[in-house]
Amino acid sequence: MVAYKWLALSNTTVATLMAAIDTNIVLISLPTIGRELPGTSPTVLLWILLGYQLVTAVVLLNFGRLSDIFGRVRLYVIGFAVFTVGSLLCGLAQTGPELVGFRLVQAVGAGFLFSNSAAILTDAFPIRERGRALGINQVSIVAGAVAGLVVGGIISSTIGWRWIFFVNVPIGIVATIRARADLRELAAPRRRQKIDVVGNVVFGSGLALLLVGVTFGALGQISDPAAFGLVALGFALLGLFLWVETKVTEPMLDLAIFRLRQFSASASAMLLTSLARGAFTFVLVFYLQGPPRYLDPFTAGLFLLPTSASLAVAGPIAGWLSDHYGPKWFLTAGLVLAGSGFLLLSRIGAEDSFLQLALPLVLVGSGMGLFAAPNRAAMMNAVAPEQRGVASGVGTTLINTGATVSLGINLALMAGVLPRSAIEAIFAGLKSPGLGASIGPSFLTSIHEVFLVSAALSFAALIPSLLRGRAGRSDAPSADAIVGAM
Repeated sequence: MVAYKWLALSNTTVATLMAAIDTNIVLISLPTIGRELPGTSPTVLLWILLGYQLVTAVVLLNFGRLSDIFGRVRLYVIGFAVFTVGSLLCGLAQTGPELVGFRLVQAVGAGFLFSNSAAILTDAFPIRERGRALGINQVSIVAGAVAGLVVGGIISSTIGWRWIFFVNVPIGIVATIRARADLRELAAPRRRQKIDVVGNVVFGSGLALLLVGVTFGALGQISDPAAFGLVALGFALLGLFLWVETKVTEPMLDLAIFRLRQFSASASAMLLTSLARGAFTFVLVFYLQGPPRYLDPFTAGLFLLPTSASLAVAGPIAGWLSDHYGPKWFLTAGLVLAGSGFLLLSRIGAEDSFLQLALPLVLVGSGMGLFAAPNRAAMMNAVAPEQRGVASGVGTTLINTGATVSLGINLALMAGVLPRSAIEAIFAGLKSPGLGASIGPSFLTSIHEVFLVSAALSFAALIPSLLRGRAGRSDAPSADAIVGAM
């Protein structure tokens, strides 16, 4: 009979892979959706992508706490069902605003999946095997985000963009049934905890205002003073959120967890790398499908295969080796490789071939893979068993928040170089030789700036990573001791 830990790993990996794929599968299809779906202005197109990431980032911390109260497996199964229904609705959307709304439903389900998968795995695996298990699961998040570009390109170019959502439905139905049948609650729920309503409202409002200010300002939907005001108010609310969390008895984000050096160092490095990585896929898609290249989605997806392949190979290997030799050198090597890859990407030309792009893409992908798994394992091993739901939510919140804010940073950098009309045309998928000739050099300059920022963030992540000290403790009982080889 298959051991319970492998059932947990297979189910959670499918879940996180699906949810991660859907963070980016839409990105490469945006030009096609803009041309074929009524009511899709550049702003609506952007929020088809951004709304999913925003909602996922906002709900993760609260969902992590809810899982500690009501049970991780129970909410995980609910999440799978909600994600599947949301996918079906997205495929049936008839207008751009409808698709934005249905993406939010999908994002709620993804939030339940993301916030519980790492905690379920940490409960299921003994400490000496967690790096490998979390490595496979964590790599599925990062690889899924990159693979979504390839899969989305293939589907959009063959059977149509609606099938980027419909393919989730049969997989989701089977996986929901299997999760309900196979997974078990190994941690006792703490049902007397309360929900931090004020913290949730302040955090969600702050992050939303920040992103609305950046995106609407970059696209010229509001004036520059209004955009700066929204961004400033968003930062102020996020600062207020940290203060609120010190005053409530049962906070959404227990700041005491950051007193654990191993946890806080891992979290800081995770946020910085997420900020760097968020720029990567967004910019490359529009570099490949925008002026002057205008590649079709399928070809653009093929260009990104080196990243997916190198990440898929490096991640599980790094997780397994870090279980035996510790995470330090894998984390350092991963950040250096990724930063070097971003530096090479900051020098790409307008018509670089597949082979010319392969080296920097392999460096970025392998660097992500070497870093992600050992860092997540160190983060989860640093906390007590009763904190794993919150710790899992914190980790994935940082990943999604970093990626979401990174999109805003990208837009701001592009808006500083390109006219707003050009940005709108690029997002809308308009193809015009005249457009490429007029904005191609400026567009390339903005891409170079984005990747320079990504390189700087990757190298900056070395600081908390190297200051983390020795690997943290884990007083967690293994699943083997609880359920044996079930």
